[in-house]
Amino acid sequence: MSDTQNYNPTLRIGVLALQGDFEAHIKMLQTLGVEAKAIRLPEQLDEIDGIIIPGGESTTIGKLMVIYELHEVLQRKIRAGLPTWGTCAGLILLARETDNAVASQPLLASMDIRVLRNAFGSQRESFETDLSVPALGDEPFHAFFIRGPLVEAAGPEVEVLAKLSDDTIVAVRQGNIIATAFHPEVSGDTRFHQYFLRIVQSVKG
Repeated sequence: MSDTQNYNPTLRIGVLALQGDFEAHIKMLQTLGVEAKAIRLPEQLDEIDGIIIPGGESTTIGKLMVIYELHEVLQRKIRAGLPTWGTCAGLILLARETDNAVASQPLLASMDIRVLRNAFGSQRESFETDLSVPALGDEPFHAFFIRGPLVEAAGPEVEVLAKLSDDTIVAVRQGNIIATAFHPEVSGDTRFHQYFLRIVQSVKG
């Protein structure tokens, strides 16, 4: 389930590997023939062309970013144009605001969005559904929501990539940054990863 490649397989993609579902992203990237690197230290950010912030526990990931001195460095690189993709918890971390922002929750605050955490309930309320994502082509994308957030509000520079049937926003793009409330890495469908790789390729030139 993929489209024309349109990216250079020599791209180096980092996956933040402090907590959460980073291994599934690494495996997906490897199936696409690009180099995937687990990122745990700030100096590793100089070795990559783009980064994925995976699902997991956003508060834990945020605190660990601070402990490992990644937070400020990554924030600067994203704002300087590093292509970035946040899935689920990653979407929360990229938001400028969440529904319960507190001092203990470091945010990268790199997208002009407000996010509602655990918008669909506990893990028992996890679900899957087919989404229309025009940026990926005509075929629906089968999305898995696991304690997923949603985007409550998006600024004028934010492009909405996908909504649920009730108009709930679940995927967005702002410049070189994309974020999804669901987990494309477990779908078996590589199109979102290919979409991100084309963004990385366009920035790298």
